[in-house]
Amino acid sequence: MIFRGVGEGKPYPEHGLTQSQWATLPPQQVRLDTLITIKRQLDLASLLDEDSTFFGDLFPHVVSWQGALYLEDGLHRALRAALQQRQVMHARIYMMDR
Repeated sequence: MIFRGVGEGKPYPEHGLTQSQWATLPPQQVRLDTLITIKRQLDLASLLDEDSTFFGDLFPHVVSWQGALYLEDGLHRALRAALQQRQVMHARIYMMDR
């Protein structure tokens, strides 16, 4: 299995982080098999588009909440890493537990 789990929607409360606040979090390595996605569906065009991060953050956004890591943004980047047979990727992790 690529991910720890596949969810539907955010199980955690709204954090209210802006894109500029996400950008202050340093990227760190995260194993794909520790992530729980919050989206069940993926736009195939986003997965195959080489410029998919042109207007967004280069790093996926992960929320740590109640001991679990939720992939909030960057599902297509995570799947691209899995298709390249990588087990880890760099992501920005917001520790909501604190």
